[in-house]
Amino acid sequence: MATHLLLFCLLLTACSFALASDPSPLQDFCVADPKSKVLVNGVVCKDPKAVTADDFRFEGLNVMGNTSNTVGSIVTPVTVVQLKGLNTLGISMARIDFAPWGLNPPHTHPRATEILTVIEGSILVGFVTSNPENRLITKLLQKGDVFVFPQGLIHFQQNVGNGYAVAIAALSSQNPGVITIANAVFGSNPDISADILAKAFQVNANVISQIQSKF
Repeated sequence: MATHLLLFCLLLTACSFALASDPSPLQDFCVADPKSKVLVNGVVCKDPKAVTADDFRFEGLNVMGNTSNTVGSIVTPVTVVQLKGLNTLGISMARIDFAPWGLNPPHTHPRATEILTVIEGSILVGFVTSNPENRLITKLLQKGDVFVFPQGLIHFQQNVGNGYAVAIAALSSQNPGVITIANAVFGSNPDISADILAKAFQVNANVISQIQSKF
C-alpha cells in the first residue's frame, strides 16, 4: 500500500512538471479559431479542412514601429493573437523598436522565457532575480548579441545610442503575456490605494497620487 502511495505521489509530481509550460500538441497543428465561443486553456482549434497557408503567415515584421511615445519604444508582437497557426506550438516572437535612448520599461512575461537578439544598435539589458537577493544582472549588447531573460523575472531593455535600435525576441509560449510594472502598480483599474503604495514604496501618499496621475 505504501509503495502504491509513493508511486501515485511521484506520478502527480511528474504531471505537475509536465504542465509547467504550454501543453504539447496532440496533432500536426491546431490553428486558433477566435470566433469560437467555447472557453478552453488556450484557443479552440479551427476545422483542419478549413486551414490555409495564410493561417501560418504574418506580414510586416520588417516594418519599423512608431516609437513616438513617452518611453520611446514599441513592441510588435507575433503571438497566437496575431498568428493563429501558433496555437498549441509553444512559441511566439516580437520586434522591439527603440528611438534614441528609448526604453522598453521593466516588465515580466508570466508564461514565457525570452531570448533577445540585437539586430541594430547598442542595447542595455537587464533582469532582477527574485527575493530576497534581488540581484540586478545587466549587460550592454551590440549588434548580433543574444541575451536570455528567465521566465517571470522583471527585465528591461534600453537603447543607449543616438540612433534607432531594433531587436527580435523569441518567447517560449504562444501567449507569453506581459505585465509592465509601472502600469500595473500605478495604472491599475481601479487604483490601488495611495496609502498602500505609499507604505510599500516608503514615500508620501502625495507622491503616489502624482505618479498615478500619469497612468
